[in-house]
Amino acid sequence: MAGTSRGSTRSRASKSSAENAPILSPPNPKLRKDKTRNNSLIRIFNVNLKFLLGFGIISFAIALFFIYPIVNPMEKPQKPRVITPLPAPKLTDLPMFQGEHRESLYWGTYRPQVYFGVRARTPQSLVAGLMWIGVKDGRYFMRHVCQDSDELKQYGWTSHNGRDYGHQVLTEQTMSLTTSFLKLKGRGSGYGGDWAVRIGAQSNESIPDDEMLNTAHLFFYMADEGGKSFNLGRGVLDIHDDSVLASGSRSDTGDWQLHLLSEARKFGHLLLSDSSDDSPNILVFQISARIPFRADIVFLSGTSTRDSRVEERVSRLTGISLTSLLSEKQKEFDDKFKKCFSLSDELGLESVSVGKVALGNMLGGIGYFFGQSKILLPSTSTLNAGDNSVLYWPAELYTAVPSRPFFPRGFLWDEGFHQLLIWRWDIYISLDIIGHWLDLMNIDGWIPRELILGAEALSKVPEEFVLQHPTNGNPPTLFLALRDVISNLKKEKFAAAEASDISVFLDRAFVRLEAWFKWFNTTQSGKELGSYYWHGRDAATIRELNPKTLSSGLDDYPRASHPNEDERHVDLRCWMHLAADSMHSIAELLKMDKDVEKEYGFTAKMLSDFELLNKMHLDSANGAYCDYGNHTEKVQLTWKILETGSNYPRRELVRKVLEKPVLQLVPHLGYVSLFPFILRLIPPDSWILDRQLDLISNRSILWTDYGLRSLSKTSSMYMKRNTEHDPPYWRGPIWIPLNYLIVSSLHHYSQEPGPYRERAKTIYNDLRSNLMRNIVGNYQRTGYLWEQYDQKKGKGKGARLFTGWTATVLLIMAEAYHEV
Repeated sequence: MAGTSRGSTRSRASKSSAENAPILSPPNPKLRKDKTRNNSLIRIFNVNLKFLLGFGIISFAIALFFIYPIVNPMEKPQKPRVITPLPAPKLTDLPMFQGEHRESLYWGTYRPQVYFGVRARTPQSLVAGLMWIGVKDGRYFMRHVCQDSDELKQYGWTSHNGRDYGHQVLTEQTMSLTTSFLKLKGRGSGYGGDWAVRIGAQSNESIPDDEMLNTAHLFFYMADEGGKSFNLGRGVLDIHDDSVLASGSRSDTGDWQLHLLSEARKFGHLLLSDSSDDSPNILVFQISARIPFRADIVFLSGTSTRDSRVEERVSRLTGISLTSLLSEKQKEFDDKFKKCFSLSDELGLESVSVGKVALGNMLGGIGYFFGQSKILLPSTSTLNAGDNSVLYWPAELYTAVPSRPFFPRGFLWDEGFHQLLIWRWDIYISLDIIGHWLDLMNIDGWIPRELILGAEALSKVPEEFVLQHPTNGNPPTLFLALRDVISNLKKEKFAAAEASDISVFLDRAFVRLEAWFKWFNTTQSGKELGSYYWHGRDAATIRELNPKTLSSGLDDYPRASHPNEDERHVDLRCWMHLAADSMHSIAELLKMDKDVEKEYGFTAKMLSDFELLNKMHLDSANGAYCDYGNHTEKVQLTWKILETGSNYPRRELVRKVLEKPVLQLVPHLGYVSLFPFILRLIPPDSWILDRQLDLISNRSILWTDYGLRSLSKTSSMYMKRNTEHDPPYWRGPIWIPLNYLIVSSLHHYSQEPGPYRERAKTIYNDLRSNLMRNIVGNYQRTGYLWEQYDQKKGKGKGARLFTGWTATVLLIMAEAYHEV
C-alpha cells in the first residue's frame, strides 16, 4: 500500500511538469552554427553539475554524520540502578583518612586467608607471604592457605595492634612456627615505611634424630599484582649473614629492597619465577634449616634516595635491634589492652590471655580486598541477554573477617559486631572500616550482604553463594557500633580531636545512613504500619523443611512455614528501631534540621510503642515475642523416589505439608523471641520482662551451662535438619554475638529500678560466668575460638578460628556494654 502510494505521487508529479512547461522561443541561429562550442559548453556544464551534485551529497552526508548525534543522540545502554553508586561524597575521602593516617595503614597483614601474608592497601600491590612443608604420618604437605584439612593444632595472632605490630603462633604436629610483623617509618623510608618479618621454628617435643622431622622447609615469596618485574639480588646465590634477595621499583614506594638475615645451621635456597629468569614478577625463596632457627626478612622502601641509610635501616630491623623493638611493641599492646578493657584480676590469667587472643585475631584478621561483586539483575532487565548477573563497580574494602579459614571476606551483618571491639581499641580504624562499607552503597541505598572482591576472596566461596541479591538485606548491625560511639561522644569520653573527627564523619555519613534506612523502610516493610519482614525467602521450595531466611543472618532459624507478604518479623522491626533511634541521635547531636530530627524521633517512638509491639508480636500465654505469618506446624521431610531418566532412580528428601497453613503467631521460641528484650523495649516494671527472664533461665527452653541455645528445646524444629545436606545451624547451638546482646540487656535491667532488678542481676552473673568459662575452657583444650558451641556439652562447633563475632567474649569479660 505504501509503495503504490509513493509510485502514484511520482507519476502525477511528472505529468504536471510537462503540461505546465513554459512556451520556448525559437532557437538562436548563432548558437546552432557554433555547434561544437555549444556542445562543449553543454558537456562542461553537465560535468560541473554532476560534480556539484556529488559534492553536495557527500557534504550533506558528512554534515549529517556529525550533526545527527547532536540533534538525535544514540541511545546508550542504561546502567542498571543496582550497579549505580549513591551520588554522595565518599566517606573514605575525608581528610582524616588521608595523609598520615593513610600512610600509617598502607602496609599490613591484610591477607587473612593465608597463614601469613603482607600487602598494601592499594589495588595492585606488592604481596608477600609464607609457605612451609609440614610433616604428618611420614609424608610432606604444603601449607599456605588457611584450611582445616591441614590439621594444625593451633594458629592465630596472640597479639596484634591493627597497625604496625603482630605476633602469631602456628603449631604443626611436630613443629611450631612463630611469625612476628613489625612496621617502621624512619628517616630515609619511602611511602608507607619499612617492614620486617621474623620467622622462628621450634620443635614441639623431643623427637628422634630424623632429618625429616628436624629440618624445616620454608618458602617466602614476593609478587607484584601489577605484573612489574623484579631484580634478583646479587648475593642471593651466595647467601651469608645478610643479602639482598630482590629489588624493584614502584610509583608508590619508590625503589625497594628485600633483605634476609638468617641464623641457621644449614641453609639452602630455591628461586622460582612465573615468567623468565630475566624479568620475573614472582620470586620464591626457600629456607631449609635444622630446627631451631630464626630468619629476619626486611622490606625497605625508598632505597634510591640520597639519604636512604640502607645499612642502618636493615640493622635496625634485624637481629638484636628487632628483638628489642618487638618486645617494646608487645609491651605497648599489653598496656593498651589493659587500659581499653580493664579486665578484673578475678578473671585469672587464662581468661586475660584468651581476651588478648580474641582481640589480636580480630585485628590481625583485618583484610584489604579489591574487585567487583557479582549482582543478580532484576527480572525486568534486558542488559545482558542470556545472563542474569552484572558486575558491581570496581571497589575496595578494608574490613575485618569472621574466620580466616572459612570466611576470609566481608560480611555485612558480622561487621557491626566486629566494630563493637575495634572502636574501643582504635576509633580511626573502626571509622575507616565503616566508611568503606557505606561507600559501597548503591543509588537505592542497598549494600551487598557479602562482599567477594578479588580472586583470593572468590577462591573460598561456593558458587551458589557468589551471586548477591539486591532485593535482600542484612541486619544493619553497623548501628550497634555507631550507637555506642554516639553515646560515648555525648558523654565526652573521646579526646577533643577524636570527638571533632567523629562529628565530621557522622555528618558526612548521614546521607548514606539515611539512604540505607529508607531502603529498609521501603523494600522490607510489611502490610501494616510498623511491620517488616525479611525478603528473599523461597516460597516455592520443596526441599527445605522451613524456607531459610539468609537475609536475616539467622539462616535456618524457623519462621512461618509458607512465606508470603503477610509476614511480620520481630527481629527486623527491632533492628529498624535501633536504626531510627541512632539516626535521631545523630541528628540531635549535630543539630541538624529540626524536621529531620523529628521525623526519626517519631519513627523511633512509633517502633518502640509497647502496645503496638505487643499487639503485633506478643504471645501473651508465655510472654514471648514471635514472628507472624502463614504457618503450620505439620510439615516434615520425607523420602521420595525420583525418576531420573536412567535405570537408577534417585531417592531424595522432600518437604511434605500435612495441614493447610493459617495466619498466626509462629510458635518457635529462641533468639528472635528476645529481640525486644535485647533492644530494651520492655519497660523494667512490666510483667513481660519477668516472663522474658523465665524464657532465658528455663533449662527446658534456652538455658544451658554454656550459654543460651539459639532455639528452645520445646520447638518442633529444635535440632532438625533443614535439608538432606543442611544440619541444624541456628536451631539449638550457642552463638556468642546474640549471647553478648542478651547479657548486655541483662546488665541494663539489673541496673534499672524495678521489681525484677535483682533477678536480672542473678541471671546476668550466672550467664556471664557460664559463657566465659566455656569459651576459655574450649580455647585451652583446642587452641581455638569457635563459630558456635554445642548446647549439650559446650564443645566448640562449626568453623574454628572464628574470631569474628565470637571475640565479643572479650566485651563480656570487660563488661563493656551499651550505656544509655
